[in-house]
Amino acid sequence: MVLDILLTILHLIIIGFNLFGWLFKATKKLHFWFAMVTLGCWTILGVWFGFGYCPITDWQWNIKTQLGEQNLPGSFIKYFADKLTGSNINADLIDVLTLIFFLVAIACSIKVNFFNKIKSL
Repeated sequence: MVLDILLTILHLIIIGFNLFGWLFKATKKLHFWFAMVTLGCWTILGVWFGFGYCPITDWQWNIKTQLGEQNLPGSFIKYFADKLTGSNINADLIDVLTLIFFLVAIACSIKVNFFNKIKSL
């Protein structure tokens, strides 16, 4: 149970950092590399485990299964959104919104890490 809670906290930190880490000068470089690792998990590991694969979700779903939870969705974000709202949000909608917001964050990260430097020359 404690590990499940810790993994939920870790998930929320990762999601928050993936979305907003580019905003802060101190974390913008780390954000870019962290986002690339996330993208690599989603795509490269996704070749074997399915697009959008997250090893942390995999570990947490194993724990939740041991705790007796069943019918877990493919995505932590879907799971958490359902828990927050008390409803069953469409998984495809969650996946599309997750991808859009993540790609926007990556585009912002690329801009602040690589294109803002050109202005200072």
